[in-house]
Amino acid sequence: MRDITERRQLQRAKAMAEVSADLHRRKDEFLAMLSHELRNPLAPIANAVHLLRLQQHEENPVQRQARAIIERQVAHLSHLVNDLLEVSRITAGRIRLQCEQIDVRAILERAAESVRPLVAQHRHQLKVELQTEPVWINADPVRMEQVIVNLLNNAAKYTEDGGRIWLRLRTVGGEAVVSVSDTGPGIPPDLLPRVFELFSQAERSLDRSQGGLGIGLTLVQRLVELHGGNVEAHSAPGKGSEFIVRLPLAQGPASERPGPEAATKSGTALRILVVDDNLDQAHSTAMLLGSSGHAVRVAHTGPTALDVAAEFEPDVVLLDIGLPELDGYEVARRLREQPRFRNLRLVAITGYSQESDRRRSRAAGFDHHLVKPVDLQKLQEVLPAAPIANSP
Repeated sequence: MRDITERRQLQRAKAMAEVSADLHRRKDEFLAMLSHELRNPLAPIANAVHLLRLQQHEENPVQRQARAIIERQVAHLSHLVNDLLEVSRITAGRIRLQCEQIDVRAILERAAESVRPLVAQHRHQLKVELQTEPVWINADPVRMEQVIVNLLNNAAKYTEDGGRIWLRLRTVGGEAVVSVSDTGPGIPPDLLPRVFELFSQAERSLDRSQGGLGIGLTLVQRLVELHGGNVEAHSAPGKGSEFIVRLPLAQGPASERPGPEAATKSGTALRILVVDDNLDQAHSTAMLLGSSGHAVRVAHTGPTALDVAAEFEPDVVLLDIGLPELDGYEVARRLREQPRFRNLRLVAITGYSQESDRRRSRAAGFDHHLVKPVDLQKLQEVLPAAPIANSP
């Protein structure tokens, strides 16, 4: 007789590990597809709102109100999609920061501007108090802006209409200290110790008027910790809430670098090819770029994109990845193989947002990877300041 208990336990453990790995793989594939499918319809809607905003001087009051409603709700839905996918990646340890030396004041200003529509909707007063001198940190600007936007969104949602919100920045010792406070009802004492836990929420009424998934603060905490900082919450019932983010200071750059707006102030027209199989997305993007004075052509399949590029010789190609016949990765590789397109600016405009998608786009030759729906300002930031000669 032999005791095979240990061997059988090892076999079961191995089988369970294989099942778990397969479930994680399928979950990743599902999230990637979910991201793509949710972002694709959001992108042309966001573009259409941008186009309407360009014509706001011709709007009547009803049109202006309708546009504002669409704008707020698209921003809200985009925010929910981003949080849902980001927290999944972070909890699985699959997120990478793209850190650089940045002045945190610029991040706070952009975050405050992002939440202006929600603040205006609730008739809040948002006061931003920043230092006059630069405050340098080593951080991923996109992720850090996401942190501040989440905190400001929470303050706006959970504060009664007509309330006040403060966004403050100061330096204490070797840290940049950012605080977001409000005059809301405060956090219940039983919830405060676990406010950063996933899906942790106060009891809601059936109408769920304040919305949210209970993942925003979890995302804030994980992202801040990835930057080597910490976040804490302070509150008392009826006396509002305050969230304090502390981040290590960094030494400022030796010389001033041009801001992201440098490429958008030249006013130089570019030749831009927009490639997307979603007709609404392609044509709304083309209309936006055309309204800025650029020469724009559109293609809806990979082979057509290659043909149009050969004839049009664009300075920039905004290329969707999930194309029929020939996907965006292959189109990018074939363009890069041609000497005349060696200086071409290739920008992925896609619903695929995972880190593996970004690595794959870099390997295919893309210069930038933007996730739908793309804000017009962010799109302008990746455009070159002047036309690029695509000659050998």
